[in-house]
Amino acid sequence: MGASAAACVFCEIVKGVRSAHVVLDAPDAVAFLDTRPLFKGHTLLVPRAHYETLVDLPSDLVGPFFGQAQRLAGAMESVLEAAGSFVAMNNRVSQSVPHLHVHVVPRNRKDGLRGFFWPRQKYESDAEAAGYAARLADAVREGP
Repeated sequence: MGASAAACVFCEIVKGVRSAHVVLDAPDAVAFLDTRPLFKGHTLLVPRAHYETLVDLPSDLVGPFFGQAQRLAGAMESVLEAAGSFVAMNNRVSQSVPHLHVHVVPRNRKDGLRGFFWPRQKYESDAEAAGYAARLADAVREGP
């Protein structure tokens, strides 16, 4: 484990050392609600192992990792009744935590998201965040 992995917030969540509203807990990846969501249900998907960027992720893990992103995108539509989703990642530039992560965000027409101006929202309570996480987790477990 490199120095960056030793102090990584996302590695702490994966290990259960730091709390998070977990949506997906798979052998290869973990997904949890973003604490500063664009929209409620905004989820971050991370590989369990510490890789800083997509370039660092071994090629044999790319397909399974994005398969999990696909499952999350489907859950956004089926459970949150979103019209679609926004799936994105940053590599180094604008990457707030140096651990590979994919944003999966529920979207609806005229939701106010334009270009890269992303107004953040807050959950009214920890209980509301937990409710969103539970609904999405149930959908991911059930599959398409």
